Amino acid sequence: MPAPTPGCAVPRFSVIVPAYKVQAYLQESLDSVLTQSYPDLELIAVDDASPDACGSIIDEYAARDPRVTAVRLAHNVGLGPARNAGLARATGDYLVFLDGDDTLAPGALQAITDRLKATGSPDVLVYDYARTFWTGELVRNRLSHRLSEEGPASFRLADRPALLGMLMVVWNKTYRREYVEREGLRFPPGLYEDTPWTYPALLAAESVAVLDRVCVHYRQRRTGSILTTTSRRHLDIFDQYDRVFGYLAGRPELERWRPAVHRRMAEHFCALYADPRRLPRAVRAEFFKRASVLLRRYRATGRAGAPPLSLSRTDRLRHALMRLGTRRTYRLLSLVRAAALATGRAAATLGRGLRETALRLHYRAQRLLPLRPELAVFSAYWHGGYACNPAAIEAKLRELAPGMRTAWICDAEHEATLPRETVALRPGSAAYWTALARATYLTTNVNFERALVKRPGQILLQTQHGTPLKRVGLDLQDRPAATPTTDFAGLLRGADQWDYLLSANRHSTLVWEKAVPSSYTTLEYGYPRNDAFHRATRSDVLELRERLGIPADSTAILYAPTHRDYRRSRPDHLDFERVLRDLGPRFVLLTRTHLTYADSHAAPDPQPRLIDVSSYPSVEELCLASDALITDYSSLMFDYASLDRPIVIHADDWEAYEAARGTYFDLRACPPGAIARTQDELVDIFTTGHWQGSRSAQLRAAFRARFCSYDDGHAAERVVRRVFLGQPNPVPAVTPLEDRHPCPPAAAAPTPSPALAHVWP
Repeated sequence: MPAPTPGCAVPRFSVIVPAYKVQAYLQESLDSVLTQSYPDLELIAVDDASPDACGSIIDEYAARDPRVTAVRLAHNVGLGPARNAGLARATGDYLVFLDGDDTLAPGALQAITDRLKATGSPDVLVYDYARTFWTGELVRNRLSHRLSEEGPASFRLADRPALLGMLMVVWNKTYRREYVEREGLRFPPGLYEDTPWTYPALLAAESVAVLDRVCVHYRQRRTGSILTTTSRRHLDIFDQYDRVFGYLAGRPELERWRPAVHRRMAEHFCALYADPRRLPRAVRAEFFKRASVLLRRYRATGRAGAPPLSLSRTDRLRHALMRLGTRRTYRLLSLVRAAALATGRAAATLGRGLRETALRLHYRAQRLLPLRPELAVFSAYWHGGYACNPAAIEAKLRELAPGMRTAWICDAEHEATLPRETVALRPGSAAYWTALARATYLTTNVNFERALVKRPGQILLQTQHGTPLKRVGLDLQDRPAATPTTDFAGLLRGADQWDYLLSANRHSTLVWEKAVPSSYTTLEYGYPRNDAFHRATRSDVLELRERLGIPADSTAILYAPTHRDYRRSRPDHLDFERVLRDLGPRFVLLTRTHLTYADSHAAPDPQPRLIDVSSYPSVEELCLASDALITDYSSLMFDYASLDRPIVIHADDWEAYEAARGTYFDLRACPPGAIARTQDELVDIFTTGHWQGSRSAQLRAAFRARFCSYDDGHAAERVVRRVFLGQPNPVPAVTPLEDRHPCPPAAAAPTPSPALAHVWP
């Protein structure tokens, strides 16, 4: 690789894009690189003697942007040698490979460089990808959980051998160029050229790190790729694994990895042999024979090294049969296994089918019976516990209409959260379907079963569970990666069943009526869950703080970030140990993980003044117990503003969040308090007192006037009187903002200091 020209700045990234017969996708691929928010890059586009317009497209980009280097090859050499041609021109600190029909996700390079900095410039950084289908569907890598950023920032592969079980491709990693030069890594000719690159790159690396973020969109063409075409060229796989084991033979210190690589090779051979699209019938016997030879040749006698795959007995048997060359037995086993799987699926399907049929008939029969006017069914958060707006409405309903019977849909582990007066309904049970068929009132903050058939006379109240800052409903049609479902028709069918939609403010009303349009009636009454902020007393707050273990005379900060649509594992935006050290002994942090990460949540390392409240059932009580809120883009800020206590926004990745999910307004232009863009700024806001200064109060007052105009402590009563008691006017009337007195915090606030200009918008 050439040395940088003296006097010229070395780019952070060299992005290498080979192109061959991808003219329909190449412009999108190149644009995805050049429009990155992190611009410190060089783009090396290699025309592999493509017979279409790839060469002229590359020339046009090189003429427009000085960061683009065009490389034209005289003859078609294949993907591996074309990448080598790009490598020969690379001068960047790190190498990024991108195929000519794939794209970088927005903000990917910024996220990568941030992670490289946070992990000490490792040799290799592994990041995630999503498959983008020709239908528009975007599906994230199913093994993305292996990219969890919890644990050491960088490590050796031996510390996380499961990474060896992920897709062994070159384009889901970035490589330090000096490391690649030192190891002499190059791509061989032929198919499966990634194999002799990725194994050595990971095995020899002194430091590896991971980034739990989708950085590449891996295009799945309708016509397939070269690896799914029927060709004799698939036999190239044997030469590639010969190269991998040849590399291991020259590095005795890596010999312990032989069993793991051998197992991965066996799995690769079996997968390729099982794919009817790849091997012509005439070469299948030859493939099996050559696979057997390699599996015997490179078999390890010991069990050194940690295998990255947990194999079933059937998989081990398949590998053994292929190694022994018993092709007929292997084929018989495959047929028997396929038959057994089919039989098992049929039996399971039959059992489920009989039960579901019985329940459907039961539900249909119950719908023939009269509705029960005294029965109201509630649910929250996908069969979760007693929480949010439905819980506040249910409690107020029992108070104002004691003759009503209420039932709550929840999984077994949440039954303990229900009040004694409310019946628990197990989802999918006969009692559950009876209640859905006979109840006059149905209330939820998400959605009921798609199978719900709303009867004439039934009233369905949709409360939602937050003021939308991020895009929702139909406004996500152009962001399929950010929505849990692309079934927008089903979304609208569900909305067509709503009689009432509860709105916290005018902003929410306008968003929901556009994003989920239907004929429901919007009740702009405020959020019942926030009524508690006006009912609670100082003694209630002191009792809550004692229950949570908050020391007396301390300032409790509730830290509640939202989830990220571009990653699965829980992001760590704060170094809790450092933050608490810098804040000093007076401050306590209450940390609450978003419910999206509940299944994978690991409590932070125990330390003084750090209390994990992720499993605490009531977020409203946590708000009351705290003196201030730190959040990023969570809708909790809108609720907390009605409590009229300080809010600090930690917006360290606004551009990435906006690119992935989209928002309805720029929070930085009208925040509810001080804004920190880094952890240092966040600490500065608290240590100098700006979190509760006069400027913070002014911003909060404006935010509160805009978004909390109805949260006066009587929202639940207005809902119950209108929906359940049939009173048409919103009684009681809304208390003016200036006349409200939400519960004050327990801790005495330190004396504020003058505001610092750099933290205000």
